[in-house]
Amino acid sequence: MSSTFFIKKKENPKFAKKGNNTAGLKRKGDGDSAGKNKLRAKKPVSKHNEEISSDSETESPIVHRKRQSNEEHDYDETPQEKKLRLAKRYLEQLKEEEEDKAEEESFETDLIAGRLQEEVLEQKGKLQRLIAKDLMPPDASEIRVLRGHKLPITCLVISPDDKYIYSAAKDCSIIKWDIESGKKVHTVPGGRKGTEDRHVGHTAHILCMAISSDGKYLATGDMNKLIMIWEAETCKHLYKFTGHKGPVSGLSFRRGTHDLYSASHDRSIKVWNVDENAYVETLFGHQDAITGLDSLSQERCVTAGGRDRSVRVWKIAEESQLVFHGHEGSIDCIQLINEEHMITGADDGSVALWSVNKKKPLSTVKRAHGCHGDAGLEQPHWVAAVAALQNSDTVASGSHNSQVKLWKCGQNYRGLEPLFSVPVCGFVNSLKFSSSGQFLVAGVGQEHRLGRWWRIKEAKNGIYIIPLKRKPTNPEEAKTTE
Repeated sequence: MSSTFFIKKKENPKFAKKGNNTAGLKRKGDGDSAGKNKLRAKKPVSKHNEEISSDSETESPIVHRKRQSNEEHDYDETPQEKKLRLAKRYLEQLKEEEEDKAEEESFETDLIAGRLQEEVLEQKGKLQRLIAKDLMPPDASEIRVLRGHKLPITCLVISPDDKYIYSAAKDCSIIKWDIESGKKVHTVPGGRKGTEDRHVGHTAHILCMAISSDGKYLATGDMNKLIMIWEAETCKHLYKFTGHKGPVSGLSFRRGTHDLYSASHDRSIKVWNVDENAYVETLFGHQDAITGLDSLSQERCVTAGGRDRSVRVWKIAEESQLVFHGHEGSIDCIQLINEEHMITGADDGSVALWSVNKKKPLSTVKRAHGCHGDAGLEQPHWVAAVAALQNSDTVASGSHNSQVKLWKCGQNYRGLEPLFSVPVCGFVNSLKFSSSGQFLVAGVGQEHRLGRWWRIKEAKNGIYIIPLKRKPTNPEEAKTTE
């Protein structure tokens, strides 16, 4: 405030000198009272000046100093120095950007390396997701049943995104189901025998089906030795593959490709290129009708040889095969757990766990689904379907004893322990785990998929969606982990 007062003292005399005539006129007209009035008139002006000057005092010294320093800086700095300063600043920015980029790249590299390591472990069969210990049986009310086929369901697959189920039956029809709503999305009706030339679809029992890992193609095989290729999204018919001399009993797409492997009762394996609508080659080796086939990402497939009681691993590129023995009856179903381990089921009632590096099973459970028949004449329930949750320790098996059984694979797949059973009335002809491991789907019918040896009248031809419930985590354990 004192500075403001002094500024006024310095400014007023100058103003008075410049405005002498005006001041003189005022004094002549008003006298002493005019002088007093003049002093009184100055007070509001001085207050106004004080407000302006006090505001400027809070801001102007800083702004003034900045301007002054900038002016001095601009004045003192030569063009060359300014260029050098800007160049240094630019180089520093570049260095910071490079460091940030290097950090991001190292993080991405670590992620990729981790994924690659997981893939290698998966391929070697050493990555085992331990989830069996957390599973618990669902309530009967939680199991959903989808009904639409008139005759027993023989096979089914789940789309890679777990949104749809494709099922086929002895009525020669194919149905695409929406899992969430349980409604039919598309239906391909079956045709009557003798209408093969004009009917688009199957006119004989469908025994097997497969879907490509990208969800683009659906393949189905029937008793008429035919393989049909469909557009999975619309169920539009694309191609028909002929060449097998017996019923087509197994189909599988190699993961990540559109190469299709097919197995038949004619004891052969055929390789097809679906993109090119082309046949590739045929492989022979089994001594009896092949009953099942599966494959993953490697260029090979595994097959169950029915009554020749052999399991075979086919190395497609090398055109060689590995032969495994272990079951005492017809091996009717097979599924890969990972690239190195598989599970099989047979009509001797046994479920076996295998490694592709061992000629004999790592573990076998005999009479896995119990027996039926009169005392002294008991026969084991045939194991008609098996399924495996990929790269995990959880597998499932199905028979006609009105139960789906879930099993836990021991450490290094050296054993099979029963987890629990899920009640399902009828012949369990097909089993598939969802990719997410959230549910298991069972295709059930009144008859076995390969024949009419028995008929369970009270059974429903339908698809059972079984949720895989997890045990709730212990609150105390959760606290300790936190």
